[in-house]
Amino acid sequence: MALSAACARGGPARRLPADGGAPLLYVALGDSTVEGIGATSSSTTYVAQIHRRLRTRYPGTRAVNLGAGGATSADVVANQLDRAVKLDPQLVTLSIGPNDITTRVPVAEYERNVDAIFSRLAAGTRAVVVANLLPDLAVTPRFRAHEAKPAVARLTVEFNAALARQGRRHGVELVDLYGPSQAEVPAQPELISRDGYHPSDAGYARWAELVWAGVERRLGRP
Repeated sequence: MALSAACARGGPARRLPADGGAPLLYVALGDSTVEGIGATSSSTTYVAQIHRRLRTRYPGTRAVNLGAGGATSADVVANQLDRAVKLDPQLVTLSIGPNDITTRVPVAEYERNVDAIFSRLAAGTRAVVVANLLPDLAVTPRFRAHEAKPAVARLTVEFNAALARQGRRHGVELVDLYGPSQAEVPAQPELISRDGYHPSDAGYARWAELVWAGVERRLGRP
């Protein structure tokens, strides 16, 4: 499932500065995967790895990680979104949804929250927004043999469809983690941390690789 963004409401897609000397602020929004649960250090989270890659193109890049373990889409709206807008970032990444699934948030409510996040970022910032589709939660050790596996598998697909709809509507760069996770996690158990759910250092490195491909599509042309 290869996805790329449509232009926001028919307008031109936002891009990062063409000038590598331009100041750039990167803000990460989302849940425990953004915070980096499962990583052995703050330097091996996917946010830190994206920051390092940005600095090779924009040496003055700063990063602010607002991700919080346990966060749902409603928590991003209530606790992270205002802070992000006030920072006036040039790049925002969003990863949110698994906690909505496990706490049984209706898909329609999740979609409304995602719409609110993307709408506010579009209206209140100049940021390029990159969001990832959710990995397939059902292939993780936590759910692979769990009675909830079929429901989790179905909801992951439905939540991803909602996220993709809103992403296309708002000109967000969409990154597919779902397809790669289905193919790679069962064959490479080292991608998952000891808790059987969150990525390991290797998993976050792969996550960063996929998200960076989305960021690269929005780099300004010199």
